[in-house]
Formats: sequence, structure tokens, C-alpha cells
Amino acid sequence: MHAMRAVSILAVLLLLMANALELLPGASAFQPLLSGGALVLGIVALVTIVAGRGPDAETGSAAAEAARPVAVETRVSQADAEIVNFLAMLQARGRLVDFLMDDINAHADSQVGAAARVVHAGCKAVVQEHLRIRPVREESEGSTVQVAAGYGADEYRLLGRISGPAPFSGVLVHHGWKTDAVNLPRILRSSTDRLPVIAPAEVELK
Repeated sequence: MHAMRAVSILAVLLLLMANALELLPGASAFQPLLSGGALVLGIVALVTIVAGRGPDAETGSAAAEAARPVAVETRVSQADAEIVNFLAMLQARGRLVDFLMDDINAHADSQVGAAARVVHAGCKAVVQEHLRIRPVREESEGSTVQVAAGYGADEYRLLGRISGPAPFSGVLVHHGWKTDAVNLPRILRSSTDRLPVIAPAEVELK
């Protein structure tokens, strides 16, 4: 790059000298030499510039383009979309999202209680329709139960002081919940770039 710049500057200087000699009397003997040298250096400078823009330059440009960070497209999974769709069903039938996102402290207990009945009835219907839920333990809460050896770690939370290996004996504080069947509808998605809407905005036209 520096050599190319030096050759170009020298060629320009020789051309200026040749033009200046044309204006001086008695310098015609040197004019062909200077003009020829300037022409040669001009050609060399042109070739150098063109060579600088050849395959190596294009390769460097391509390498620079390849080095630029590529934007990664965000894809929303089908599982995430179905979770949002289930939340949308809870909102449509039980107004669950409205209830959870509202500031219930601004309402009287009677208003909250009335709204909770609507949420309870609608959400319970959705859950019973798409999930089969039953207790982990069938005994009544407060009764004495046995936790056998090899129990599922996700099915029990042992409270109090634990000593020795299972089986354990204790009082059933909460019977737990589990599901053995899920029947969520498959959804057809219009876009893979965003999650579906939980509930559309409602606008009353005038």
C-alpha cells in the first residue's frame, strides 16, 4: 500500500515537471525523457492500483463480510406456544389473567370474593377438561401415613427431623396432587417468531 502511494506521487511529480518544462525555453531536449519517464511511472502506478483491487483485495473484502456478526433469528418453540394457549383458555373461561394482574387491594373483600368464584368455576372447568388430576395420597389430611422405601422424591416433601432410612411414619399435612393424563389441543400457529396472544384487545367501535 505504501509503495503504491509512493509510485503514484512520483508519477504526478514527473508529469508536473514535464508540463513545466514545456513553458521553459531550451528545455525541449529533456522533455521526451521526462515525458517518457512520467508515462512509464503512470502506467506502473495504474497497474499497481488495479493489482491492489485484484483477487487478494476481493478476498479480504469477503473475509471482512464473513467476520461480521450474523443476526440470529428467534424461534419460539411449539411447547411454549401451547403453554401460552392453555393460559389463554384459562383467561377465556375463568378470566384468570385479569384476576392475577389486577390490584385486588383496591377492591373490597366482597368484590374479590365474587370475582374469585367466577375465576374458580371457569378455571376448574378448563383443568378438568384437559388434565386428569388426583391426590398423591388418598388418606384424609391429619391422618397417620407410611412413606415406603423407594418413594418418589418428587411425590413427597418430608417435614421435621429425618433420621434413618425409609420407611417413615408421619402425619399427612397435605395430600398432594399429581396428573397422569394431559390432553392439550395442538394449535396451528400463524408465526414462529412470536408467541400467540393470551387475549386480544377489545375495541368497541363508535
